[in-house]
Amino acid sequence: MARIDSERLSETFLSLVRIDSESRHEAAIHLHLKNLLTSMGAEVATDRAGEGFGGEIGNLVARFPGNRDVEPMLLNAHMDTVNPGRGVRPQFKDGVFTSDGTTILGADDKSAIAVLLEVLRVIQENDLPHGPLDLLLTVGEEIGLMGAKHMDPGLLRARFGYALDTTDTDGIVVRAPGANRLTFTVFGKEAHAGVVPERGINAIALAAKAIAALDLGRIDAETTCNIGQIEGGAAVNIVPNRVVVKGEARSHDAGKLERVTNRMLGAFEDVVATARRNPSDDLPRLEADIEEDFRPTHIPEEHPVVTLARQAAANLGREIKAKSTGGGADANVFFANGIITGVLGTGMRDMHTLHESVALADMVKAAELVLEIIRLHAAG
Repeated sequence: MARIDSERLSETFLSLVRIDSESRHEAAIHLHLKNLLTSMGAEVATDRAGEGFGGEIGNLVARFPGNRDVEPMLLNAHMDTVNPGRGVRPQFKDGVFTSDGTTILGADDKSAIAVLLEVLRVIQENDLPHGPLDLLLTVGEEIGLMGAKHMDPGLLRARFGYALDTTDTDGIVVRAPGANRLTFTVFGKEAHAGVVPERGINAIALAAKAIAALDLGRIDAETTCNIGQIEGGAAVNIVPNRVVVKGEARSHDAGKLERVTNRMLGAFEDVVATARRNPSDDLPRLEADIEEDFRPTHIPEEHPVVTLARQAAANLGREIKAKSTGGGADANVFFANGIITGVLGTGMRDMHTLHESVALADMVKAAELVLEIIRLHAAG
């Protein structure tokens, strides 16, 4: 049986995390990977996704022809990282990669890219059976799945596959929530806070009343909502005439998502309406923007994406459990476009923090699983 080269996998990962690639600034890693994948014989293309959200570059698609007549398979990871992700100095001790503590590591999601590159190398070196493979490396995932949302689906042949973008190497995410983003702008009236405060309408105070009326956090087992940002006011001695509040709602159930979203909107509408001294007054006033962030996914456990992963794990003496998550991934967008995508883990931990880490042994496990999935799929 072909083996994963753990030393080469380690070297690949180290080289990737040293390339700066914060969201909207993925051009350098894009070029590095484009050259690498071209040298491996892939048909490489770049879409124009970056233009849709102010990014430097688009998604990278590398299509490998198969040597077996089976359906194409999607393999996905994202190239961007969160802040602070510039000047990463990776450390490796006792089998675990970390940063030096001044930046994130970038295992989210460069551990996945390294795993997928190693799998492709092993396949090519050993002339292993495989179907057509579409490798999609996205941009802007960390700022709202932007690369996936703006991708050119015509570049993909695959209608099913796997994204590597979670922790658990013994799980496959089959349920993920849908999410709405909400922006509330409350307009009040400015006045001198010490001389004539009664002439003003305090926009921050109104927003605070609306927020206080909300149930935030976990609503039930499959539903959450949050207020995450608030910005407004010009000075402490001025009654603020404007405040912007941003939040989100998530649920695995579309009906619950709609109800929570409407409750959040209603809280702001009620507070603003109550504060108007006369029905004909222009102030206070509310502007609300509700945007679908991503749709929910639900892959039945009998779907081939799940059964294939389970059989591959069993062949390796392991067990894969179907899991639910509260987070979103590129897979949510693919699912909405008819590409059924399970999410697999690479072992990365404490993502989006200075304590981020990943164990090389977990990356090897992830690579072994993906390699066996591809082999099983090729067998038909």
